[in-house]
Amino acid sequence: MRIEPRAAPAVGVARAAPLLAALAALALAAIPLSLAGADVAAAYALMAQGAAGSLFALSETLTRATPLILTGLAAAVAFRAKLWNIGAEGQLYLGALAAVAVGTGAVAAPVWLLAPMVMAAGAAAGGLAMAGPAWLKARLGVDEVVTTLLMNFVILLFVQMMLEGPLQDPMGMGWPQSEPVVAEAELPKLLDRMRLHAGLIVGLVAAALMHVLLSRTTAGFRIRAVGENPDAARHAGVPVGRVMVGVGALSGALAGLAGAGEVAGLKGYLTADISPGFGYAGVVVAMLAGLSPLGVVAAALFVAAVFVGADSMSRALGVSSYLADLIVAMALICVLVGGFLARFRVRLA
Repeated sequence: MRIEPRAAPAVGVARAAPLLAALAALALAAIPLSLAGADVAAAYALMAQGAAGSLFALSETLTRATPLILTGLAAAVAFRAKLWNIGAEGQLYLGALAAVAVGTGAVAAPVWLLAPMVMAAGAAAGGLAMAGPAWLKARLGVDEVVTTLLMNFVILLFVQMMLEGPLQDPMGMGWPQSEPVVAEAELPKLLDRMRLHAGLIVGLVAAALMHVLLSRTTAGFRIRAVGENPDAARHAGVPVGRVMVGVGALSGALAGLAGAGEVAGLKGYLTADISPGFGYAGVVVAMLAGLSPLGVVAAALFVAAVFVGADSMSRALGVSSYLADLIVAMALICVLVGGFLARFRVRLA
């Protein structure tokens, strides 16, 4: 068996890879489902019903997809510039912490301005968290995978310290949680008696803006040029260092928005377990989307539907809900294999 590079990438394979990866992951997940003694067709029917079988189910899927859209965008934008931001989880938490600091009434502002200030504070905190590693890479060549990954743990410990100290709710009976944000700082609900909130609109608008930025602007061209070949971009006059830091700040800001949205739109206060791994899942979403901002929306909906639907299926059939993690992981592996086959040809000797 020989692996040979293709003369030109197989565009059709690359474009179809995300969809084929999702279908392949569902097909492969049928194996452990059947080994667990479950009816595969019934299990997938229950997953679909649990994810979109009613208005409530659909609202829960959209609620779960909201932070995934923003963390997926954070990864996609950074990866376009070959800036490997693995720290969206920490940036999300720092954005949530900044949102609480502003939204609990500590900052005096007009009522109509409180919610935008909360979201802006979250974006600023996340942006600052990523601007540092981006600057270290651009100026000193420090590996951003290491710095962003390790910062996740540093930030989470800092958040826990704040929740057990200055930001702890005095009415929380000793639980490590913040005071709730004031009602005027909360994002409005989109449906009555359901959890879906205006953070979804923020995510969709951000996806549209990132699409325009990357495909229609000079700044987007510079980001793509730096990602394709930084040496050639530098020779052409592109300020590679400034682009890298700017992309890092933008990526972190998107992740910070996700954290602020979870506080101001969903939970109302901050705890150390506000994210079940949205930052890390954002990397999977970005890869499934082929780093396309609009594709991130579809990929986030797929991942959210898998998790929400798996919970429903698990309760009905007694099958572990960890099947959702398996499906998402296999989808990522399949899309990576698809990308490999788009660039290389396998020949049997």
